[in-house]
Amino acid sequence: MDLIFTEFAGQPIWLWLSFLGVVGLFLWVDLGLINKRDGVISPGKSAMMWAGFASLAMLFGLYVYYIYQPDAAFYNSPDNLNQQAVIQYFTGYLLETALAFDNIFVISLIFTYFAVPREYQHRVLFWGILGAIVFRALFISAGAAVVNSWTWVLYFFAAFLMWTGWRMLSSGEQHMNLEDNRILKFVRKHMKVTERIDTHNFFVRQTDPKTNRLALFATPLFLALIMVEAADIVFAVDSVPAIFAVTRDPFIVYTSNIFAILGLRSMYFMLAAAVERFAYLKYGLSLVLVLIGVKIIWNFGLSKELGWLPYLEPHWALIGTLGLIGGAILYSLYRTRKTAH
Repeated sequence: MDLIFTEFAGQPIWLWLSFLGVVGLFLWVDLGLINKRDGVISPGKSAMMWAGFASLAMLFGLYVYYIYQPDAAFYNSPDNLNQQAVIQYFTGYLLETALAFDNIFVISLIFTYFAVPREYQHRVLFWGILGAIVFRALFISAGAAVVNSWTWVLYFFAAFLMWTGWRMLSSGEQHMNLEDNRILKFVRKHMKVTERIDTHNFFVRQTDPKTNRLALFATPLFLALIMVEAADIVFAVDSVPAIFAVTRDPFIVYTSNIFAILGLRSMYFMLAAAVERFAYLKYGLSLVLVLIGVKIIWNFGLSKELGWLPYLEPHWALIGTLGLIGGAILYSLYRTRKTAH
């Protein structure tokens, strides 16, 4: 019983709380000090913010390599646990950061649909990040419980990832129809909503024309926040199985996810205006998903179960992910160079 209250997913509770405390401190510094006033965040400032979060992710990688104590139950070999953990951490971080590019495109569509002024977009994304931290914790906790209890579930993850990758490869341009979105219709049906954005508030008090009394109205900023959260949940359906295919260590899964999410907001302001320059990135991402699905079948089926092939070490997934994503980015920049502004 004492172990339940002192450990969670192979790591002490104080480590989880310390990590969440540090993340909370970063977010407070972001909105409470650096960006406490509404304003348009320039691409240059966004790049510096993203570089700051990326640097923190790199520093955390040093912690994983030198100090972190991995639980051997989540790793293929009891040898060089920290080396395995740090490779899996950086692979997961890179994978989640790359998958965030699709999220940037969807967030851009949401802000355009609700006509969210640029000076208020940072506030919406800030609270969206908080929600993402909570929802990812729920998804990852459930995924860890399932995967580490029934390893064969990874085969379903492999099939799902390969199907998702193939769907991304074969599909054309996708358009998001918010007008018919069920979540949006539900909120508008059950809440009073104003169509005006006068401040950065998610709710305002104004006269209800039906009762001629003051009432609380949700603003389009709140609707945009709801849709950003919904979009993150949809993307988590792809990203969480992908990261569990890279590592089964829940602490590595969650920390790599959170560091990628922390950089998403600044990455959005840095790249949203030039998202069309990454037109071919989705093909690289789709191939990465297929690669990870194949790696699951290779390692757990053909290697461990049947013994037909050698086990693929974690660094091969990192090299493959880097090569596919880097190649897709370079090819996109080359093919769109004539249309760049």
